[in-house]
Amino acid sequence: MDELLSQDEINALLSGDEAPDSASSDLSMEDTQVLDEVATVFSNAESSVFGMLAGKDVNVHTKETAICTQAELRESITEKPFILNTTFGGFDDIPLSFVVDSHGALTLADLMMGGEGKELPEEASELYLNAAQEGLSQVVGSAFTSLSALLGGRRLMPENTISALAEEGWKPFSASEDETKIWASETEINIEGLDPFSVRVAIPVDSAQSIASAIHNIMNEQAPKPAQSAAPQPGAPQQPAHAGGPAAPPPSFGPGPSFGAQQPAPMVDVHPAEFTPLMSKGAGGGGGRIDLIADIPVRVTVELGKTRRNISEILGIAPGSVIELDKMAGEPVDVLVNGKLIAKGEVVVIDENFGVRITDVMNTSKAYSA
Repeated sequence: MDELLSQDEINALLSGDEAPDSASSDLSMEDTQVLDEVATVFSNAESSVFGMLAGKDVNVHTKETAICTQAELRESITEKPFILNTTFGGFDDIPLSFVVDSHGALTLADLMMGGEGKELPEEASELYLNAAQEGLSQVVGSAFTSLSALLGGRRLMPENTISALAEEGWKPFSASEDETKIWASETEINIEGLDPFSVRVAIPVDSAQSIASAIHNIMNEQAPKPAQSAAPQPGAPQQPAHAGGPAAPPPSFGPGPSFGAQQPAPMVDVHPAEFTPLMSKGAGGGGGRIDLIADIPVRVTVELGKTRRNISEILGIAPGSVIELDKMAGEPVDVLVNGKLIAKGEVVVIDENFGVRITDVMNTSKAYSA
């Protein structure tokens, strides 16, 4: 034989199955199981972020997790996708690619801009592409937070993030060849009331193996060690056995510990974890990541008041009907941004248009708890 058999090939021969092709067995069964958990982390992040943006129920279903080439992944997608590339900052700059079909990218962008994901443009403008990138960046950040726990607290940050609509002959990793093998996980996103779309997460196979190995090592370190009996110390006196009867107990030497007695377990310092409180930045504390979405429009609504009526009363509405609201005359109106209360004001008339003069601005905690 020219080559040694791998362990998987040996196991297959012992079980009576055909030996697997060594060229196609890129991942062991243990690696595959760990990477399935990684795929679950990404799908949970997608469900959390998309659900938060849509404000609706989101069902994320993992359709397939497999090894394929870049060319095979491209051929499996019929329409031109939106691709976001980033790296695992803090973990050898492992490359990561998100591939989203164009309909999904437009839906995500519209949700990011305060829309409902229904009235989508035929083509994505630069504004929509920036919004889609920010939405996927939130998914990456959420997934990295969960992966950090699997990697023993390793601090992960998305770095070198770029995105664009795919061009002819696109590849998830443009610097690699078409035949480069990748680990890919495909999930289907179903948002209530919207058409479903697919999101694919791709990592080069050798990088996926590195992630699986690191998680394996952490799991082995955290696994409980079997208890071992203490071996007798060299030179320790042995208690002679008495003929015809059990060994005599060791002599006692006052209040101190006697030979052979069990020693008390060492004291362990246990105390609650202490964390530095998070400080929110004020208006002049720097934009941070808010600069990435500063140009994205949001929906501003002025609510004069509201009420509840039965369906029969609604059907009886006709020209001249009066609907009484829950606010008194002269009471401030509510100013909402994407459904969140941010300010109160009074209605004014500017030329021939209505306007609102702001009289009170809600603080951050009120605005986000409303």
